Amino acid sequence: MWNVSGVKPYLETLEWRGMLHQTTADEPLKAWLAGGMRTAYCGWDPTADSLTIGNLVPIMLLGHWQRCGHRPVVLCGGGTGLIGDPSGKDAERSLQSREQVTANVAALKRIFSRVIAFDSGAANDAMLVDNADWLCDLRYIDVLRDVGKHFSVNAMIQKDSVRDRLHNREQGISYTEFSYMLLQAYDFLHLRQACDCTVQIAGSDQYGNIVGGIDLIRREMQGRPEEEPRGFGITAPLITKADGSKFGKTESGAVWLTADRTSPWAFHQFWRNASDADVGRFLRFFTFLDRSTIEDIERRHEAAPHERLAQQTLAAEVTRMMHGEDELASVEAAAAALFSGSIRSLDDAMLDAVFADVPASDHARSLLEGAGTPLLELLAQTGLAKSKREARAFLSDGSISINGDKVAGDEALDRQLTQRDLLHGRAILLRRGRKAWHCTRWS
Repeated sequence: MWNVSGVKPYLETLEWRGMLHQTTADEPLKAWLAGGMRTAYCGWDPTADSLTIGNLVPIMLLGHWQRCGHRPVVLCGGGTGLIGDPSGKDAERSLQSREQVTANVAALKRIFSRVIAFDSGAANDAMLVDNADWLCDLRYIDVLRDVGKHFSVNAMIQKDSVRDRLHNREQGISYTEFSYMLLQAYDFLHLRQACDCTVQIAGSDQYGNIVGGIDLIRREMQGRPEEEPRGFGITAPLITKADGSKFGKTESGAVWLTADRTSPWAFHQFWRNASDADVGRFLRFFTFLDRSTIEDIERRHEAAPHERLAQQTLAAEVTRMMHGEDELASVEAAAAALFSGSIRSLDDAMLDAVFADVPASDHARSLLEGAGTPLLELLAQTGLAKSKREARAFLSDGSISINGDKVAGDEALDRQLTQRDLLHGRAILLRRGRKAWHCTRWS
C-alpha cells in the first residue's frame, strides 16, 4: 500500500528551480497531487537513436516527479514517430521507415534509465511504453468518428506550429503532420484509461497538444463522476542562454546524451564551460542537488568565481548522471593531465576526445624515419609560430612542449621529431605556452 506521507510537493519543487512554466487547473491540480501517488507521462518521438541535451529537461521533470513520490510513464513514440510533430519545425519532416523508428525506440531506452528508476521494486517504479502498441492498430474510420469529431479545425489552425506553416506558402503543412495533435491527444486518453495516468508533462511548446488531450479525455468521460479528474498538464520553459544564444549547441554541433554521439569528455566540457550568468540556473535544471546545496555553491562561487566551483559541480553532477562514475573519473583525470601537460597518460580514445577540437595537420610518417624532421620547421608549418625566426625565439625561451614535455636548453633548436615521439603510434602534440595546442597526425 502506498504511503501518502511519502508524497512531496512537486509543483513547489519545480517552481523554486525555475522549471515550472504553466499548468492547467492550478488549484485542482495541487489538491490532486497532494492526495497520494499519481501517474504522469512525458513522450519522446524517436527521430534519432539518441537525444540531445535539450531533451534532458523533460526527463528531469519526470525524475523529480518520481523523487516526489509519484509514478512516471516514459512514452516512446514508435507510432507518432512515423508521422512527426510539426511543433518547432519550419518544414516537413522526412518520414522514417518503420524499421528505423523501431531501432530508435530500442536505442532511446538506455537514456531514460540514467535518470529514472524502472526496476527498483518501489511502488512508483517507472513504466516505459511505446504508442505504436495502440496507435498502429487503430482503424482510420474509427479514428475519424471517435477522435476526429472532437477536434475543431478552426481551433487546430490557430496553433502556432500550424499557423506558421500555413502562412509559409513555400513549405505549408501536410495533412499527415496536421493530424499529429489528434494522435498525441489519443495517447493521453489511452494512458488515462489503461494506467490511470492523469497528468501530462512536457516543454512549453506542447501546451496546446496537452490541452487537446485533456479535452478529449473530458469528452470521453462524460457521465462519469465529476470529482474523478479528467487530466492535467504541466510544462517547463524552453531553455535559452543568458546571452540569447541557443542552448545545447557548440561549434561542433549539438550535444547528445549518449557517448556514441558526444564523448563524455566533450559532454563534461560543455557543462564546465557554462557562463557565470547561466550556471546557477543550470544547476537547478540539470541536477538533483537540493536547494540548500545549490544556494551554498552559488555563495561560494560568488566569493571566488575564478575557482569555477559552480561549473565544476555542474559538470561533475550531469556527467556522473548520464555517463556514470567511471567515465566521470576518467574525464576528470584527463582534465588534470591536460592542465599539467602530462598527456602521455591518456589512452587512445581519450586522446582523440580531448584534442578533437584543437588545430590539427596531417604529415607523412616517412618524415619521422632516420634522423627525423626538425621541430623548428614544423612549428612554422603548424601555425604555432608565424615564421622560423619566431619559432627559434619560442624554442630559445622554453615556450614549446612536445607531448606535454617542455623542450628547453641548447638542444631545443636542434630537436628532431622521430617515431619515438608518436603517441599511440600516430600523433604528436605540440604546445606553445599553456594553452596553444596543435595536433600533428602522421600516416
